Amino acid sequence: MPKLDLAKVPVKTGSGYPGSLAAKVGARRQQKVGEAGGLTQFGANIVTLPPGALSSLRHWHEQQDEILIVLSGNLTLVDDFGETPLTAGDVCTFPAGEANGHQIINRSETDGSFFVVGTHTETETAWYSDIDMKVSAHNGRYTFTRKDGSELDSPSLEDTK
Repeated sequence: MPKLDLAKVPVKTGSGYPGSLAAKVGARRQQKVGEAGGLTQFGANIVTLPPGALSSLRHWHEQQDEILIVLSGNLTLVDDFGETPLTAGDVCTFPAGEANGHQIINRSETDGSFFVVGTHTETETAWYSDIDMKVSAHNGRYTFTRKDGSELDSPSLEDTK
């Protein structure tokens, strides 16, 4: 069983969101440990959120399950049920097709981290709960549009809530 040297796994900062939306998640750091270990059937990442950082914009997936385990710090799950404090050892699950937009926020004064695993599927659609945006994925290529499929005419979509 190969052990990964986390010091050798690249750290990616930010997100692939279009335009100014990327800045909202700009401080997030992630290490793709599953990819580094040669896994192909699911993604497995260690995500670190500095104080004030977001894991993502609030979203949900049509086809992909997600599970996360908090590793360190004091984080907050924000979903359709409200806000839930999270600490080391807490587990959250997000079943595919459950239209409950979620994100993790670090409102503390120190870094927090979690391990997240998600299904890899050939195609996927994710919906964003607070803005008029969806992302469609096909063979690793992502297309951001409005929820009705029309082109984004402004990459700085404003929150609709």
